[in-house]
Amino acid sequence: MSADNAGNIYTLPMANTVVSLFSIVLLCITAAQGRKRLHLNNERLTSYPVINDIDGICKTMVETQGYTCEEHQVTTEDGYILSLQRMPEGRSGEKADKPPVLLQHGIFSDASTWLVNSPDESLGFILADNGYDVWLANVRGTQYSSGHTSLIPNDTAYWDWSWDELASYDLPAFAQYVYNYTGQRIHYAGHSLGTLMALAALSQGQVVNMLRSTALLCPIAHMNQIPSLLTKLAADTFIANDMYWLGIHEFNPNGGGAASKFVEDICNKLNLNCSNLMSLVTGPNCCLNSSRTDISSEPTATKNLIHLSQMIRTGKIVKYDYGDQGQNMQHYGQPVPPLYDMTAIPNEFPLFLSYGGQDFLSDVKDVQVLLNDLKDHNGNKLVVLFKEDYAHLDFVRAVNAKQMIYDPMISFFNVN
Repeated sequence: MSADNAGNIYTLPMANTVVSLFSIVLLCITAAQGRKRLHLNNERLTSYPVINDIDGICKTMVETQGYTCEEHQVTTEDGYILSLQRMPEGRSGEKADKPPVLLQHGIFSDASTWLVNSPDESLGFILADNGYDVWLANVRGTQYSSGHTSLIPNDTAYWDWSWDELASYDLPAFAQYVYNYTGQRIHYAGHSLGTLMALAALSQGQVVNMLRSTALLCPIAHMNQIPSLLTKLAADTFIANDMYWLGIHEFNPNGGGAASKFVEDICNKLNLNCSNLMSLVTGPNCCLNSSRTDISSEPTATKNLIHLSQMIRTGKIVKYDYGDQGQNMQHYGQPVPPLYDMTAIPNEFPLFLSYGGQDFLSDVKDVQVLLNDLKDHNGNKLVVLFKEDYAHLDFVRAVNAKQMIYDPMISFFNVN
């Protein structure tokens, strides 16, 4: 990343010129209604069910490519019913003879992240063909993980979570399920928010004993130097917080025309060319398949966006800040949110970290701060792979990601 991309490309006065626009548009946005979701019964699952879902990821994305696939479910300690897809063998039909790998997607996505390109280009298929037992995770709130033991997505309480809960409930539930089901320790690979989940969990001593290693693609940790103007502006004007207090607890990127008009007006105000909005947020991806540019987004909790905004504004990796000492005391027993200490990750735990020079979210300067946190990590247990021309989505969608990223990552898995 060039030095002039360090975040000096916008000023707060410009942000102030669009505050009124934010306020007006927020009043027009409503939570998405009537979307088809899988609502499950209220019984806590204690067995290992295999689900036949004709519209699920197995049927629509895996079996259509000639691979065996199983649908699984797990219930978190706080009641969310999550889906997992398992690919127990490669396209040849030969059973996996290597350890399980748990793949965790990022924000506004689901497990399809790992399957969207051809089998020769998508990590899920590539790992299965290399003999790994592949497990695809879908976090709470996404299309195939919308169940709960007592709530439905129309309930405000259903969306009362941030990535704190993804790290402390969803990831441990996924890892424990796969560990118990296979009887083996797991390799983990996460992209974007999936890396933050892992870093937070590992720093808290969770899941360490169930994992063999962790691969971090576009690691998200420190975020206050991101160069994306739109993302920085949204965080600094704290727009997600306003949405939350307006009663919009679910943020659905596919929610309708008001959001599109909102983005268009922002682009006009800032004199930005938003014909390629994806590049303005993620960075200029170099190597995406031009025939696969239609990206469907999954919802997340508005509270999750508030939490990420706090990280961008403060540069700290801490639990969700309730903005009130009394509420923080109620939740944490202290007036400020507790810190996630990256130096607490065991120095001997195997980490593979890969990042790109054009990434506007997992940007070079912030990744360097994370690497400084890990400076005492065992040199034989930390592999760092930098790709100068890669941006955020290249790591999961680039046509050459197998050669550039996945092959070195698989070599890392093979020795751990």
